[in-house]
Amino acid sequence: MDFNYDVAFSRNIGWVTHDEQASLRTKRVAIAGCGGVGGLHSLTLARLGVGKINISDFDQFDIHNINRQSGAFVSTKDQDKIEVMSAMLKDINPEIEIGSFPAGIDETNVDRFLDGVDLYIDSLDFFALAARKLVFNRCYEKGIPVVTAAPLGMGAALLCFMPGKMTYEEYFRFNDKQTEEGQLIQFLIGLSPAMLQRNYLVDQDAVDFHEQRGPSTAMSVNLCAGIAETYALKILLGRGKVLCAPYGLHFDAYKNKLSKTWCPFGNRGWLQKLKFKIAEKVVSGK
Repeated sequence: MDFNYDVAFSRNIGWVTHDEQASLRTKRVAIAGCGGVGGLHSLTLARLGVGKINISDFDQFDIHNINRQSGAFVSTKDQDKIEVMSAMLKDINPEIEIGSFPAGIDETNVDRFLDGVDLYIDSLDFFALAARKLVFNRCYEKGIPVVTAAPLGMGAALLCFMPGKMTYEEYFRFNDKQTEEGQLIQFLIGLSPAMLQRNYLVDQDAVDFHEQRGPSTAMSVNLCAGIAETYALKILLGRGKVLCAPYGLHFDAYKNKLSKTWCPFGNRGWLQKLKFKIAEKVVSGK
């Protein structure tokens, strides 16, 4: 095996110091989901030189994943996502330590998934509310920073939840809504307060909350990885300003816009409540 960690990641030096690179080698990051954003998050962290990564996914690759998912190829159809991504990570860094959770994340294994973790990056499917709330809550209890980057249209929206700051529930206010549909709308408007992507959706029928499907692009997934892993670097190395909830960032390459968002009352703010009513009408088709 012709591999040398210091040589493999030597081109990072300059943007990080030798000592910082050595520190990244010791860090553990957890990523729930190996699909679109999750797969690319793990590969980008591996190329950054992060030495320990926990990944989870119970799904297999299919042809409809090819437009955006790093491990999706004709040759990997029907293969377990977690196995494909593990092989790709090992092909980048044979020394990387992978914590594999092929059954997904639930109450039985969430503590093992987050054990010794320095950072959690949320990559669960948009509609996986129960798993997301479980992991977010455990991260809050354990004092683990959380980064979530949402692929929206041809842009990306970033949120960060840091220990001692506004919590995910104070921001999203899931408990304010009784139905799953209401909570999903809360998640959407919380992820994307600026809604920069809204005006160029050319086929409204491509979005269906009831069938749990929506359109996606590879560009948005790549932007998510770039933004999220930059924040991962800052958090893991304790370096640089970290913008955390109630603040967020939304960059849309199609619209040529960058928006710094601010929701001081989370989704209980009057403007967010108005957005909820508008989104609710769109989703219900009324």
